[in-house]
Amino acid sequence: MTRSIIPMLLAASLAGPAIAAGDDYPTREKVEYVLACMRDGKAPQQELLYKCSCVIDRITERMSYEQYTRDATTSNALSIGGERGETMRAYVDGRKLAKELRTVEQEARKACFLN
Repeated sequence: MTRSIIPMLLAASLAGPAIAAGDDYPTREKVEYVLACMRDGKAPQQELLYKCSCVIDRITERMSYEQYTRDATTSNALSIGGERGETMRAYVDGRKLAKELRTVEQEARKACFLN
């Protein structure tokens, strides 16, 4: 009986960090973030690959995917020109959400040595 419990405990301990982290980000979203980060970076591609991957991993530790998409969508909408963009700029909470995302991203970039 003891022998059958040990493999189960080992498997549970390995799965624990992934479950505890609550990483609900789709792989596609992570890849798109890394590719955009690499496109905008000013370092060798291999270095950017590691640093940008680190950044999105740090973001996933701080924000749920739902929070991230809400904040990113709001942040993008604030940059729309004209009347449609003005609707978002007039939305006070929109600026707060965009600032929250910017802060998390800046802290992640700093922690991953991506300046």
